[in-house]
Amino acid sequence: MRRVAAITCAALCLTLVACSVPRERAETPSATTSTARPSSSEKAMRLAQAAENQVGKTVRYDASYVQIDYPGGDVPIDRGVCTDVVVRAFRALNIDLQVDVHEDMTEHFSEYPQNWGLSGPNTNIDHRRVPNLQTYFRRAGKSLEVTARPQDYWPGDVVTWSVDGRPHTGIVSRRLVPDGQYYCVVHNIGAGAQIEDALFSFEITGHYRPL
Repeated sequence: MRRVAAITCAALCLTLVACSVPRERAETPSATTSTARPSSSEKAMRLAQAAENQVGKTVRYDASYVQIDYPGGDVPIDRGVCTDVVVRAFRALNIDLQVDVHEDMTEHFSEYPQNWGLSGPNTNIDHRRVPNLQTYFRRAGKSLEVTARPQDYWPGDVVTWSVDGRPHTGIVSRRLVPDGQYYCVVHNIGAGAQIEDALFSFEITGHYRPL
């Protein structure tokens, strides 16, 4: 058990359990559990692995606004927010959500949340905001039903949560929780990228299967 800081600019302490299932067990999505599980696609498994690979590299939570390059812009790898875990994982598969979100927002700006008083897209920050990623995945037809059924969440799925009313996101990992009933998630909720038993720790607000 450990204490971690909350998402966005304000701090919120939450207790999460780290996933300690051996990696050999996690390589196969159908690892022994009481519920049969369909297999994720090969690309989805690579996405989950790309998220996992950020553990130990991204070690800080930093929500500072930063001007970044376009395309391919990023803050230093040692820091970031929850959305950076998702963006970096997709980039490992040569998918640039910075570009994809920007292009869709340019064409359909009014379809996106108007929460920040912007008059148009901003390539520095749009893809780093959870509500924008939710809108993009929904518009791309990648939304799935939000359920409380563990078997519905597969490695490589993108999940969004509300943590005390603040948006948060992460990627379902290849590792099962110790009792084997569902998968851990990779996210940055305050201490950098971590693999943790957090899938059902918060209110789930979105479930997406992009690959």
